[in-house]
Amino acid sequence: MTKESNGSCLCGAVRFRTRGALRGVVYCHCSQCRKQTGLYYAATDVDVSNIVIEGEGNVTWYAASDFAKRGFCRTCGSALFWKRNDADKISILAGAFDLPSGLTAESHIFVADRGDFYDIADGLPQHALGSPSVAVAQTRRNE
Repeated sequence: MTKESNGSCLCGAVRFRTRGALRGVVYCHCSQCRKQTGLYYAATDVDVSNIVIEGEGNVTWYAASDFAKRGFCRTCGSALFWKRNDADKISILAGAFDLPSGLTAESHIFVADRGDFYDIADGLPQHALGSPSVAVAQTRRNE
């Protein structure tokens, strides 16, 4: 049986359903993720062909760079998605999934850009910039 997961934005105007395996949660500490969420992104990803977005007309896409865009609910402002322009995967913020999510933590990326008001002490692998296993838009610090 194929695993299905569901989630939504805060107000419910955007709902999504995924099928198949989800990547472990990657915590991104880059300056863009910090500025969008107030802390850091915690996201998984799935093949674009394995997600159905209901209320897609309520998703606003912001071109955060020449390489990627960020999707959020235009009604409540919930950050929901991150997608590299040329990728066949879409990142989904872990907190948007309904519980129980079944997600597990994997690693931290862009820790060189982490906020100066918290420490990372969970024992997960930490990468100063990106990780070879995670498609990212940024390759240099503070970009």
